Amino acid sequence: QVQLVESGGGLVQAGGSLRLSCAASGRTFSTYSMAWFRQATGKEREFVAAINRRGGSTYYADYVKGRFTISRDNAKNTVYLQMNSLKPEDTAVYFCAATSLEYYSRSYYSRSGNYGYWGQGTQVTVSS
Repeated sequence: QVQLVESGGGLVQAGGSLRLSCAASGRTFSTYSMAWFRQATGKEREFVAAINRRGGSTYYADYVKGRFTISRDNAKNTVYLQMNSLKPEDTAVYFCAATSLEYYSRSYYSRSGNYGYWGQGTQVTVSS
């Protein structure tokens, strides 16, 4: 099992940047593929980005590609989401998720049902 705790959310102006972190418990972090999802008020949870176990492959939703970067540090049991050029429509609760499986396409990583572990979320608010 793995427990996930997100941090780094907050209030930022449009065009600004934030870096989210997700700290994982346990000694097997490197055996999990990791992802970020987000959920805006009144909307369904949506995929943001994913990274495979060793960090060699990353996947992004089209609406964040070129602005967000996912990375991981297996020595620190942490996955990051660097968010640049933030827009008001990026406002949401951001969740970290983990799966013990490794996929090879964005379509699999983008399905929330494929993840067995979730953090509690961190709020990101982008003002216009």
